[in-house]
Order: sequence, then structure tokens, then C-alpha cells
Amino acid sequence: MDKTKNIIFAIVFACILSSCGEYEQLAKSNDFDAKYKAAVNYYEGKNYTRAIQLFENLIMYYHGKENAENISWYYAQCLLAEKDYYSAGYQFKSFYKRFPYSERAEDALYLAADCKYHESPDYYLDQKLTKEAIQEYESFVDRYPQSLHIPEINTHLDELRNKLMLKDYDIAYNYFLTESYNAAYVSFQAFLNNYPDTELKEQAMFYMLASSYEYGINSQENKMKERLQQVVNDFDRFASTFRDSKYFAQAQAYYTKAKAAIAKIEAKK
Repeated sequence: MDKTKNIIFAIVFACILSSCGEYEQLAKSNDFDAKYKAAVNYYEGKNYTRAIQLFENLIMYYHGKENAENISWYYAQCLLAEKDYYSAGYQFKSFYKRFPYSERAEDALYLAADCKYHESPDYYLDQKLTKEAIQEYESFVDRYPQSLHIPEINTHLDELRNKLMLKDYDIAYNYFLTESYNAAYVSFQAFLNNYPDTELKEQAMFYMLASSYEYGINSQENKMKERLQQVVNDFDRFASTFRDSKYFAQAQAYYTKAKAAIAKIEAKK
């Protein structure tokens, strides 16, 4: 049994070596037609690593020639299959620019945007790529408003915009946690203006109120009354919107303390 296994292993290993040898010879040869056929076969056989290497070698040679469009398309598809989204997105965008009248142009522009979507990181990280993905999708929709890709794009846009919303909330909340109360108040206020229908509205309004109180109560006395009056105003809005909120008791406590502090200031006059 062991002898049989060894024989089978030796045969398989020899085939691998032979295959590698043939590939190396092909990669170094000047037979570009053979390289092209082999690259397509590797692509269709899902051997993307070898296909990529050959297509990279073919791009310059076939520039402006008959197979240039196919090579550019296959190369981008291989990169996408390997989840190299940065390189794939660049190649799909390049394809669109080089072959704007191709029947694949629409799909190329869509896939370029989709690659940017896949590059978008978790919400707590820098959202530069998320914003770029949104811009890419919006540009595609402007160019192809009747595209069959629109429903999927709308789903992805909702997801990307939700990331931006969570990031903005996270920034404001971190200001609150680090006791940067004025920055927190301004950030929560901007958050509510930018996302009036957010599911985080209740929390944002409460922490804006809390930030307002902490900022006001720690202000210089000549500015304290005005700032604490803002707490009273913010509580009125919060109470009218979220009367049954789990934060209501805490919000009311800020309101009560703000009113007491205002009364104390007025009593000194």
C-alpha cells in the first residue's frame, strides 16, 4: 500500500513539475498568441494567479490591437476574483475610459464603483473610501439611470451612508466621553441636522443635552446662565419627542439642576 502511494505521489509531483516547466517556458516566450490562449484558459479554469501574470505580460503587446479589450476585461476580472479590489477597481475604471463604447462599458463602470464599495472599512475607521464609494455609485447612476444594477446600488448606498452616520455619532460620543463637552454638543447638533430620521436620534438628543449641561455648569459665571438656559431648551425638545425614553429621568435631572443653577445666579443680582 505504501509503495502504491509513493508511486502515485511521484506521478502527481512529476506532473506538477512538468506543468510548472511548461508555464515558465510560455511566460518567457515571445509567442503572444499562445500566451493569450493560455491566459484565457487559466481564467476559465479559475487559475487566476497564472492568468494575471500572463495578462499583465500581454497588455502592452496588444495595446491598440484586436484582443486589447478582451485582455483588459479578463485581467480586471481576474483581479476581482482574487479580491484585489484596489487593483481591480483601477483596471475596470481604465477599461471604461479606454473602451467607452464597448458593450461591457456599463458593467465596467459599475464594477469599478463596486470595488470601491468592497474597500470601504468598518464605520469606526477612517471613512474616506466610503465617501469615494458613494461618489462612484452616484456618478454611475447619473450616467446609467436605467441600469439593472440600480436596485443593488441603492442597497449598497444605504449601507455606506449608514456607516457615515455611525461614524459621525461615534465622533460626537467620543467627544462626550473625553469631556470635550462643547465639541460634543456641536457634533451632536450637526449629527441631528444631517440625520433627522436616524434611529440614534434619542441617544443623540440625550447626550447633546448632557453635554450642554456639563459645558454650561463649568463655564464662567458671566456665561453660565445663557448656557444653562440652552439646557432647559434642549430638555423641552427632548421631553416633547421622547417622553417615554429610558434616558428621561437622567435628562430631567439635568434640567432640574440647570434650573436651580439659573435661579441661584438670578438671586445674586
